[in-house]
Amino acid sequence: MFAALLSLAAPLLVSAQDRPPPPPPGADEGPLPPPRPWDALSPDEKDILAPLARDWDGFPPQRQSHMLQKAERWRSLPPERRAEIRDRIQHWQQMTPEERAEVRRNQQRFQDLTPDQRARLHDAFERFRALPPDQRRALMDKWRDQSPEQRRQWMDSIGPNDAVPPPPPPPDDRRGPPPPRD
Repeated sequence: MFAALLSLAAPLLVSAQDRPPPPPPGADEGPLPPPRPWDALSPDEKDILAPLARDWDGFPPQRQSHMLQKAERWRSLPPERRAEIRDRIQHWQQMTPEERAEVRRNQQRFQDLTPDQRARLHDAFERFRALPPDQRRALMDKWRDQSPEQRRQWMDSIGPNDAVPPPPPPPDDRRGPPPPRD
């Protein structure tokens, strides 16, 4: 169940990444949009899609079109939210295929939870994010010291005022621990 916690971030990580979007309604009726080389994008589009620059020209036209539609929606977001999205995309691109597969499995586990379980887990994670940095670190240390069974018991007993730490990075993570969210 703890693995499902990682999936709280997965929808944002996965949505704009490694898999092509579903075809829009009526996609079979018309031609595919022409490819848009990176050099043909506007400066604003390049700014929004910068984390994808390295891979952009290799994307199929349909995926480019989908990402350009997302970029259009992102223009209306506040700068802080745009920076957050950009960071998540960049993080996703730095993940190994195995890490991405694990995120997708965790996302599926999260989706398989009951709506009540998902809500409880989401609320507990939000409470964790709202804690001061020193309390978050203490909670993470406590979590790391527990056995898998103790962690399951903790997850099963989450109360309305409890917080849940995010999962630790994999043991072979060479990027180091994530920076604390202040």
